[in-house]
Amino acid sequence: MSNSIEASIVVVDDEPSIRDLLVASLHFSGFAVETAASGSAAIEVIERTQPDLIVLDVMLPDIDGFTVTRRIRQAGVSAPVLFLTARDDTQDKIMGLTVGGDDYVTKPFSLEEVVARIRAILRRTHEQIEDDPIIRVADLEINEDSHDVTRAGQAIDLSPTEYKLLRYLMDNEGRVLSKAQILDHVWQYDWGGDAAIVESYISYLRKKVDGVEVVDKDGTKHKVVPLIETKRGIGYMIRETKANQGA
Repeated sequence: MSNSIEASIVVVDDEPSIRDLLVASLHFSGFAVETAASGSAAIEVIERTQPDLIVLDVMLPDIDGFTVTRRIRQAGVSAPVLFLTARDDTQDKIMGLTVGGDDYVTKPFSLEEVVARIRAILRRTHEQIEDDPIIRVADLEINEDSHDVTRAGQAIDLSPTEYKLLRYLMDNEGRVLSKAQILDHVWQYDWGGDAAIVESYISYLRKKVDGVEVVDKDGTKHKVVPLIETKRGIGYMIRETKANQGA
């Protein structure tokens, strides 16, 4: 667990079991957490505490999460909102973004995914307490100021598109991104685009990022532990593995 508070979060869900699990996981990850079990209580807690981020269930017993978001935005609260819902519906996602949401997680979800998305949102909205231009995943680093990329201390030369793709993966560490999401973010193809271009660029990125060789103290050469993963039929992700943590 972190020794310092990363950010303050309000968790809004009417199911005590989900609320308690989220609170425990977020506390363990270093966040300060307040909770609410209804939409009206959420508005009061959010306006009182002015959190850095809000985890908000869409289906609440009194007013829904979309209405809560509209009202807090009207009250001048600009904290990013991560919606939770049992409905994986495109119209819901569009509605969530329209009213001022920042991301969307469908139940059932993994706690690791929620924490990863929260950190990604905080990075994107520059709401983290630390003003650090370095984004890290294991021994891979991006300097947002200089656009330098290094792996195990070695410089990696990337094209602008490769850099944008790597940055998107690292901003969403631990989260699987579909080809459609990658096309939309990296190439701005909101009409679908050609998924083959994603496969090609992931292959380029793997050769450069996961192909780095390091030399041990005894002079033995070996490749770094791979960070970029393919989830067949779903998409791609980047994350630190146990092998990286033990290296």
